[in-house]
Amino acid sequence: MRKILIADDHYVVLAGTSLILQTNIADLKIDQASCFRETTEKVTANDYDLLILDIDMPDTLYKNMISEIKNIKKDLKIMIYTSYTDNQIAIQYINEGADGFLNKQANENEIINAVESMLQDGFYYPKQLIKSLVLKSAHPIEKLSDRELEIFNLLTNGNGNIEIANLLNIKSTTVSTYKTRIYEKLEVSSLWELIEIKKSLH
Repeated sequence: MRKILIADDHYVVLAGTSLILQTNIADLKIDQASCFRETTEKVTANDYDLLILDIDMPDTLYKNMISEIKNIKKDLKIMIYTSYTDNQIAIQYINEGADGFLNKQANENEIINAVESMLQDGFYYPKQLIKSLVLKSAHPIEKLSDRELEIFNLLTNGNGNIEIANLLNIKSTTVSTYKTRIYEKLEVSSLWELIEIKKSLH
């Protein structure tokens, strides 16, 4: 018998999610909590296979909830269950140690699939979130074209616009245009930040 704890302060969400899972997944025992303090108490007292956790409920510690729960039961799988749709929020919680993420707008099949994946594989991420994770994991330098990378290297080696223009036999205004593109793609505003990115490559 697998055991799940659903932590959410909205009764409709608790009851609805519990009913969907109880009806469609065999050998499942579901427990409930309506605030973070009750969640930690139940996690301490029981061995759950999965915690489905709302991040916006009474006593919430937001991202810090993940580490606090993992300190109690380090192997407990945690799936964030929230109405927030911003993938960057999801990524923050995953970076803190959450094992899965599901939006409350998910339909019944998505909820079932997510929980089954968590129980069987230990993780679940929607397709759009996976795309965001892949893009975020790629080094920002990979956004640059070959010419932009060439100018990036010359800039971070101490060359000025005129020197680069002479080395590459192009106009200094063209160098300035490339420099602007590089700054935009790497989301920086100074040469110092470019140099820091260069250091991170080694």
